[in-house]
Amino acid sequence: MATERLPMRKIREILRLRRQQKLSVREAARALGVSAGVVSKTVSRAEKVGVTWEVAEGLSDASLEERLYGRPAGPSDDRPRPDPVYLHMELRRPGVTLELLHLEYLEQHPTGLRYTAFCDDYRKWLGKTSVTMRQLHKAGEKCFVDFSGVRPSYVDSATGEQVIVELFVGVLGASNLTYAEAVSSQKVEDFVGAHVRALEYFGGVPAMFVPDGLKAAVVVPCRYEPGIQRTYAELARYYGTAVVPARPYKARDKAKVEVGVQIAQRWILARLRNETFFSLEALNARVRVLLEELNARAMKKLGGISRRELFERVERGALRPLPSTAYECAEWIERTVNTDYHVEVDKHWYSVPYEVAHETVWARFTANTVEILHNHGRVASHVRSRDPYKHTTDPAHMPEGHRRHAAGEDGVLAWAATVGPMTVAMVRRLLDANPVREQGWRSARGLQRVGEKYGSERTELACERALRFGARSYKPIANILALGRESAGLLEDEPEERLAIMHENVRGPDYYH
Repeated sequence: MATERLPMRKIREILRLRRQQKLSVREAARALGVSAGVVSKTVSRAEKVGVTWEVAEGLSDASLEERLYGRPAGPSDDRPRPDPVYLHMELRRPGVTLELLHLEYLEQHPTGLRYTAFCDDYRKWLGKTSVTMRQLHKAGEKCFVDFSGVRPSYVDSATGEQVIVELFVGVLGASNLTYAEAVSSQKVEDFVGAHVRALEYFGGVPAMFVPDGLKAAVVVPCRYEPGIQRTYAELARYYGTAVVPARPYKARDKAKVEVGVQIAQRWILARLRNETFFSLEALNARVRVLLEELNARAMKKLGGISRRELFERVERGALRPLPSTAYECAEWIERTVNTDYHVEVDKHWYSVPYEVAHETVWARFTANTVEILHNHGRVASHVRSRDPYKHTTDPAHMPEGHRRHAAGEDGVLAWAATVGPMTVAMVRRLLDANPVREQGWRSARGLQRVGEKYGSERTELACERALRFGARSYKPIANILALGRESAGLLEDEPEERLAIMHENVRGPDYYH
């Protein structure tokens, strides 16, 4: 069975994390929810065809795919490995043996491992499952983030009700420097906003963030292929860092922040238990004071040095510099463009070029702007509107016929002004001649269509002629132009006195007297 090809977005992230962020193969694999082999093979393929991260960044999805996969990739030479977790769970069931599982494995992978190698592979994994590794955190490498299970609160000054909020905690791996902040909720905007302020507090950017499986960070909480929430992933790209979530139900992966949360509960929340606050800002002002005291406390196990002193000594210089401006939180929504070339974002519809109708796009929206992206490129940008159930339409996104229709009377009058004063007068007469304005506008549009067919000079003459005999429709003008009569004189232009007709059958005026 052929291996499913990765999306171009993940391939770009593999190249960025390996070449720009200098992450190891396993760290990049965990950050993207793919196997280490996939990361290694993707980087090797890119190196063979000369695609660096800088080159990939300037290519479209289609161009990048063509560079990397000009022809279908051949089958992998590596034999597929069994899933030890699956084997371990199946062996708990009555009557299931390794021999039976190996036969089932060979049915799916005929070229797979033989029985001895199959059993050895499982037993090696089993021998490591009970081992606990003591993690060595390098300076500037990781920031562990989480929310406290114990939540602070304040009193709404307007209603007198108690408002329960969340306590966000971030801990740097090497120095244990801690950041804490009360936020309204665990939603994406609050979660990402707390990260931005935490980085400002640290004065730099670590190589990676390590969250748990909360929805604001991980949209697919899978042990093997976790999916990172797109706004959170964009935050990481903006600051030049990575997101490597902890495995589900593996608290040891983020032991630093588990301990940091406990310490924040004891030295911040516990000290607030007898204090009352009337706004989130007032609560955070007090939290910041207690946070400074916490980071200044001596850590007994490290010889009495404080978190702040250790941070200044070993970790501040290892952090990457902050960008000149802070990240503006943006949410992402995948949408299919309607047949009217509009997409819905927060109950408001925004236009995109009509060529993108029925295509799948991504809408990226901040507090002030809405961007629509298609195939890794921006196709539309609008000022965000808060009016529900309404439309924001850029005329440039409309087909020519729709644009003219949307222009209405102003559009027809603008065209008439380019032809001449007689055409303007005729258009105004058509608009005013019909009691229903829409009917008059459609008649004027008919004149515009005819005028564009025959040219401005002939149309101006035809309108002058039609005005003189009081036309109230565009059809006489169309007939004049079709017959080429726009330059012919009217009857009223002929002389009133004409010579008498001399003929034997004409009686003449004297006959009647």
